[in-house]
Amino acid sequence: MEGQPDVEPRNQDQMDREREPAEDEWQSWQRGQVRNTLHLVSAAAQWILLLACLIYLGIDSLQPSTPRSDEVPWTHIRYTGKSIKGVAMNLTAELGSIQIRNGSIMITCDGLYLVSLKGLIFFPELEDSLKLTLQKMDKSRMTLCEQTVQNSGSAVDFTTVLFLFAQDNITLWTSSNATIKDLSFSLVLLISPLKCNM
Repeated sequence: MEGQPDVEPRNQDQMDREREPAEDEWQSWQRGQVRNTLHLVSAAAQWILLLACLIYLGIDSLQPSTPRSDEVPWTHIRYTGKSIKGVAMNLTAELGSIQIRNGSIMITCDGLYLVSLKGLIFFPELEDSLKLTLQKMDKSRMTLCEQTVQNSGSAVDFTTVLFLFAQDNITLWTSSNATIKDLSFSLVLLISPLKCNM
């Protein structure tokens, strides 16, 4: 009987030694299971994101596209005739996409516009100069730019850049009665902060 107590501790030590590798193996297996679960969740999330992207692209491609004009707004006007002091010149478009209504150029898009005026101006001898004025046709009649012609029969050659707004109506005026020959007036949109709807 005295030998039995010695057997129990040895069996207990042996069992502890046998249990340690089994516990290590069990913990290793659990870590592997957790890792596998994380891989599975990660793969499922990636597939869900991929599917969502494909659905979004598919829906976007099925929507009808709105017609957009890639054409740059511009106009070219040729004018020969008489101008009357205090009356806007009756301009008509020769070429271009910008409309002219009742002698006014109808701006349809905000942006920087290149403005070019070329031609010959003849005015009465009583006048020593004449002003060509580009104005907005609103209540304020704001002057956008002005070119002074010193001598009758002088050539006008004027180019500038203006920022114009959609819904502006632009007209050309003279400061006295004049005869205008081969006036070439061009207006071209250079830069627009927004897409234009023509």
